[in-house]
Amino acid sequence: MISLIGLPGSGKSTVGRQLARRMQLPFSDSDHVIEQRLGCSIREYFEREGEARFRDIEESVIDELTLAPSGVLSTGGGVVLRPNNRQHLRERTHVIYLNSVPDELFRRLRHDKNRPLLQVADPLQRLRDLYTQRDPLYRETSHFNIDTGRPSVASLVNMIMMQLELSGVSLPS
Repeated sequence: MISLIGLPGSGKSTVGRQLARRMQLPFSDSDHVIEQRLGCSIREYFEREGEARFRDIEESVIDELTLAPSGVLSTGGGVVLRPNNRQHLRERTHVIYLNSVPDELFRRLRHDKNRPLLQVADPLQRLRDLYTQRDPLYRETSHFNIDTGRPSVASLVNMIMMQLELSGVSLPS
């Protein structure tokens, strides 16, 4: 099982979907699984129930999804905030941190209205704060660190495949 972590907008879902297709593995997006279970968007749930209640559900979903025998899992940006999530990801999956700098993320996300943590007066500063808070947790959890910069999705998938291959992770041929 391979999992992708990183800040909102770092490409976890897009890259994860392509990586799964390339490796011929099933793809899961923990945020989509959560929304299916909640019957509403994460943003709505966040606003109605608060972040702590959302993180409880996320923790349960991560525990379940990381038990799958194989696949590619993209996670929500705040997944690393809970110690259990970090432990389950690190021990049960090969974790890839898609590392994106806040200015790059802001360029990608400035028109996105669906990310609850970015609906603030200064989203760029919010991204910088999230990066400061979460980058050490992403690094602690991950086995591989990929700087996203501006390469294409296909290039990122190739970089991940090479990292996995070089580290001896068996890949489907």
